[in-house]
Amino acid sequence: MKLIFCLSALLALLLTRIDTAVAQNFDRKDLCSSCKACDDFYQYANEGWLAQHPIPDDHSEWGHWDEIIDRNLDILHQILDNASANVRKGLAQKGSIQQKLGDYYSSAMDTLGRERAGVWPLKAELDRIDQIVTLTDLRKVVSHLHPIGVMVLFEFGSDIDAKNSSRVVASSWQGGLGLPDREYYFKQDSVSKALRDGYLTHVAHLFMLSGRDSIWSFAHARIVLDIETSLARASMALPEQRDPDSTYHDFKINDLVALTPHFSWPDYFKEIGSPGLGEALVGQPQFMHSMDSLLAARSMDDWRAYFKWHLLKSVADKLDARFDRENFRFEQMLYGEKVQLPLWKRRVRATDRALGEALGQEYVKVAFPPEAKSNMLRMIANLREALRADLTTLDWIGEATRKKALDKLNAFVQKIGYPDHWRDYTKLKIDNGPFVLNAFRARKFEFERQLAKIGKPVDRTEWGMTPPTVNAYYNSSMNEIVFPAGILQPPFFDAKSDDGYNYGAIGAIIGHEMTHGFDDEGAKFDAKGNLVNWWAPEDLKRFQEKSQCVVQQFSGFTIEDSIHLKGEQVVGESIADLGGVTLAYNAYMKSLEGQPRLTIDGFTPEQRFFIGWARAWGSNLRPELQRILVFTDFHPVNYFRVIGPLSNFPPFAAAFHCADTDRMVRKAGDRCVIW
Repeated sequence: MKLIFCLSALLALLLTRIDTAVAQNFDRKDLCSSCKACDDFYQYANEGWLAQHPIPDDHSEWGHWDEIIDRNLDILHQILDNASANVRKGLAQKGSIQQKLGDYYSSAMDTLGRERAGVWPLKAELDRIDQIVTLTDLRKVVSHLHPIGVMVLFEFGSDIDAKNSSRVVASSWQGGLGLPDREYYFKQDSVSKALRDGYLTHVAHLFMLSGRDSIWSFAHARIVLDIETSLARASMALPEQRDPDSTYHDFKINDLVALTPHFSWPDYFKEIGSPGLGEALVGQPQFMHSMDSLLAARSMDDWRAYFKWHLLKSVADKLDARFDRENFRFEQMLYGEKVQLPLWKRRVRATDRALGEALGQEYVKVAFPPEAKSNMLRMIANLREALRADLTTLDWIGEATRKKALDKLNAFVQKIGYPDHWRDYTKLKIDNGPFVLNAFRARKFEFERQLAKIGKPVDRTEWGMTPPTVNAYYNSSMNEIVFPAGILQPPFFDAKSDDGYNYGAIGAIIGHEMTHGFDDEGAKFDAKGNLVNWWAPEDLKRFQEKSQCVVQQFSGFTIEDSIHLKGEQVVGESIADLGGVTLAYNAYMKSLEGQPRLTIDGFTPEQRFFIGWARAWGSNLRPELQRILVFTDFHPVNYFRVIGPLSNFPPFAAAFHCADTDRMVRKAGDRCVIW
């Protein structure tokens, strides 16, 4: 007995040392010592950290995501500085990735060159717009502006055919607005009215900077706002855009011609370099019809003003300091930053947008260790099994639907870190001339790359995010989950830390992306990525009822005591959050079988799991940004991404010994439970 006691004491001592060694994710000072976990878990898990990390003046938000983005910017900055130095020294071969990265970044940082050039780099574009006299002229200018990234009137590109995921088709979508969303043109609260007034002034100021007098500028700013208001009135609201059935309309060429008699699609296709196109998917036909009527109703002088504004808006931050300052002045109204980000950070981001996979090749060499990928693959495999177990035992779906759901899970593709095949930038010309011209060439390269995919088999190796991106996604048409290297670092993922925290952070994010395959939108796509109903009618009805529970819950959340979240807008992301937490927790519990259950820093494995989830979303936000997110984002505000799922999840209440009457605990009849 004495020997057993001694061995037990020794084991306890060793486990205590292990506890200390692995407790790397957070300091107890990051938590809230006076908060109750069962009352407000977001505050409990984050208040200390939030108090120690106020929003920097050049940001509208500051959280762990922003910390990682900042770290990544430092890495990318060094890569680009080195590339620029190699170009200056003649060490980068012309046409090489190093030369293109170096010249793009150097031209972006050339403030003296931009001041000398002023608005001159836009002269040819402005002159072309001035020559619009007829609707034919107007269409030709649209055909010219779209490839250089100025998406006037509507957006155009390519996409996977939602009903035939083996092919790529031309795709057109509503667009042409300068404010963040259609609602900004119509809301009558004082903040929205002030923002529209500020927008009007902003448009006029950019006109004046381009050489127009104040009388012309303010008069034509009003015309721009009137045109955009008409386009906004015809636009589909954000929640409706989430329904793939409502936005799938396959138009043959004759149908397109009939839809917009004042805008010739065959000529547009020819002018953008795709004369053989015989069809296109149209997301919002009613918008296109209304746009066409507007083309005939407004004067060519009105349209010249509208086109000039969108040209100036698209590159204001790439012109001289006067344009840049005015551009930031309006951004402050939207997002609330007090000062502008340092130029180098803005230019690093711009380079990532233009040459993301070229820059990503260099990034992963220094920032993505092999063990990160292997650990992620292990965690994903465990999450898959958790979802399989859930689908196998779920009591509200029938066997036919269950089989289809399991088929879809079995077909899931996972992409980790970076692409197997890097994008070819051979045809993209970059030089050390004006930054705005390099930006136009990069945009045109991407536009033409997208058009070149039309009519060809889908490239299933392609990525939709660059490797340094701090984010992840699920693609319904590809039935894939994708995790760029940028997000796979502390505090979301730390190979040296305990599994409890990792499963709560990156594990639940993995589960979130997996659940997107079965949220209210993703569930409309089958295992091959086709938009087709694979549900038995009674199962689909139950699923819709369960989804409505989430809609109602999140519609009840408010910011600023009066602005409600739009449950129908955030339902997909909220279903994914709830599913992500559930799957990650179940996978973690399964991984603990037969393993020692360590208490670390006074927290059980279960408690550390939930702290990991809550801290992933800890963030300080400015009121301006919070408002814009409620109106324009499909995700709930971060606070509710913690409160919502956990209040529906009984294991959370059990982990923190919550009473049925505590705020973080929903009564059984009020809980949303789906996957």
